Amino acid sequence: MDKKERSIGIFDSGIGGLTVLHEIHKRLPKEHTIYLGDTARVPYGIRSPETVIRYAFESAQFLTAKNIKVLVIACNSASAVSIDTLRKSFSLPIIGVIEPGAKAAVVATRNRKIGVIGTEATIRSQAYDIAIRREDRSMEVFSHACPLFVPLVEEGWSGTIVELAGEAYLKDISDKGIDTLVLGCTHYPLLKHVISRIVGQNITLIDSAVETAKQLRAVLHELSLAATNEDKSIQEFFVTDSPARFLEVGERFLGSKIHNIKKTALAMEV
Repeated sequence: MDKKERSIGIFDSGIGGLTVLHEIHKRLPKEHTIYLGDTARVPYGIRSPETVIRYAFESAQFLTAKNIKVLVIACNSASAVSIDTLRKSFSLPIIGVIEPGAKAAVVATRNRKIGVIGTEATIRSQAYDIAIRREDRSMEVFSHACPLFVPLVEEGWSGTIVELAGEAYLKDISDKGIDTLVLGCTHYPLLKHVISRIVGQNITLIDSAVETAKQLRAVLHELSLAATNEDKSIQEFFVTDSPARFLEVGERFLGSKIHNIKKTALAMEV
């Protein structure tokens, strides 16, 4: 097979990475994709860095065995702790969700004050703080964990309960004078309208899923790996637990029907 027509591999601890896949489909409709959700071991955020690195390595090894051309880590926790290890271990381009979001925030900010919201694990890792300051040391970064957002999104809640949670989480960070806010969790794009309404339209929201898809497109063109096929692209899905829950919630994240899904096992070691 021509290398250009190989699939893009995407993995996440569960379903959140489907927002990244959604943006990839939107911007790169000719590309074949293989998505792996490690649903048997979700969430990664409560695991030790060593365990997350092992899980990420196993996911990467599964996907690279499928002869993919690029690997996307569509998980903030895995991106934060495993991307350097994976880049040393595999000889293909690897893109995480943190670096693209951080770069976009630095470009977008006007007053050099950037907010970051994410899960407790992502905020605790300071991965976005480090990535933003790597781009520009003069940036002020204010981070805040929003732990209830993930279950609210997965349960499909909306209305008053989401508004109240958002107001409670976002008041302090809005008061810091930020003009840019990074949505540092792949679940959060589904709350974009609520978050924007609470923080105000003067604050630019950076969607890491969007920025990751943009970086992927740039990498494919830079390396002459962009697909040129005129046939309908193929999307494959693998999960490590029952597909039922993944299908129920995942189609809302992806914004389209999920077909061609299989259960698999990851039992490899670093």
